[in-house]
Amino acid sequence: MAFLDIHILQNVPPSNINRDQDGSPKTARFGGVKRARVSSQAWKRATRTAFEADGALAGEDAVRTRHLPQMIADQLAERVPDLEGKADAIGMAAATAMFKVAAKKPKKKGEDGKPVEERPVTEYLLFLGRTQINKVVDTLAAHSQSLADAETDKDLVDLLAGLGLKELGVTAHPGSVALFGRMVANSPDTGVDAGCQVAHAISTHEAITEFDYFTAVDDEQKDENKGAGMIGSLEFNSATLYRYATIDLRTLHSNHDHHDESTLKSAIGFIRAFAASMPTGKANTFAHHTRPEVIVLSLRKDRPVSHIDAFERPVPRTSDGYLAASATALFTHITDADEQWGDTPAWTAAIYPSVLAHQPTDGSDSKLPQRVTWKTALGQAEEALAKALPEAQAK
Repeated sequence: MAFLDIHILQNVPPSNINRDQDGSPKTARFGGVKRARVSSQAWKRATRTAFEADGALAGEDAVRTRHLPQMIADQLAERVPDLEGKADAIGMAAATAMFKVAAKKPKKKGEDGKPVEERPVTEYLLFLGRTQINKVVDTLAAHSQSLADAETDKDLVDLLAGLGLKELGVTAHPGSVALFGRMVANSPDTGVDAGCQVAHAISTHEAITEFDYFTAVDDEQKDENKGAGMIGSLEFNSATLYRYATIDLRTLHSNHDHHDESTLKSAIGFIRAFAASMPTGKANTFAHHTRPEVIVLSLRKDRPVSHIDAFERPVPRTSDGYLAASATALFTHITDADEQWGDTPAWTAAIYPSVLAHQPTDGSDSKLPQRVTWKTALGQAEEALAKALPEAQAK
């Protein structure tokens, strides 16, 4: 086994990057006090978006959609124009063949009040790679004459059942699917166990929700008519967040059909994306575009380990802010936990600003590890992961 743990401390200024059903910033109680919280789902979405936007990861993108039948139909009709008239039916049959998921044409009322069929969708979201969809279309196009000869929807279903479409949906996963996984309720054997896990980010300290009262001016309103064109209020908070994620190297390797290069490519891409990503909630209002201040990468061969317990006792407010005290708490907990359990990681790297580096040059009498640059840490991580791959596969 091998796990790559990612620990991050990141300052987030006044913002509302992840809100609940009432529009309030999400919170959680930990250590007896209220903390600012950003959900795992919000940060995974931001991470996946950053991962797929990474120029070094071309072809690793995926799509989560109910419109798989339409995507297949549109590509097939473009490739084989003679099939345009039955492309939607083929798309529906293909989705069923791949995932045993029902595809249907929803109906809505037209302008005359009569029901109008829309284009087909699946009953729930499916997550797969665009390259996988392209391979499905390639297979269908290669059997275009047989598809054209099929007279009924049942004929299509029977024909597609023998084309190996299911296999195309469960092999050669792009990095996004290999990392984030997928669940298909109707067809468990086409599901993918996620190669990564992401925790809810919470503040290292007690967080207070504040209110912004604002007004909007009507530019065309006469001077004598005083008053705002609109008034409103918005909740926000600010925090030093502890973020944590882990990569299960064995699962990721399996999801990539045991291909070493693809596994390393996805793992390093995830590290970059997780560190660089930021949920976009209310970004136009708050422009909360910060980067992590502290990053710790650790390769463990036993199990993943979060260091959230470093902040079970909330970091107290001081004139120096929260970051320095949070970094001290994190590094102290890491050192103490390693000593307590006797399971020091196989490799670790720490990235943090020089303002925190008050330890002696030889590192004695200090809980702070040796600093490295982000670029150096990524290079070391790739080497450490490559060495760990054979052992991760064997156990």
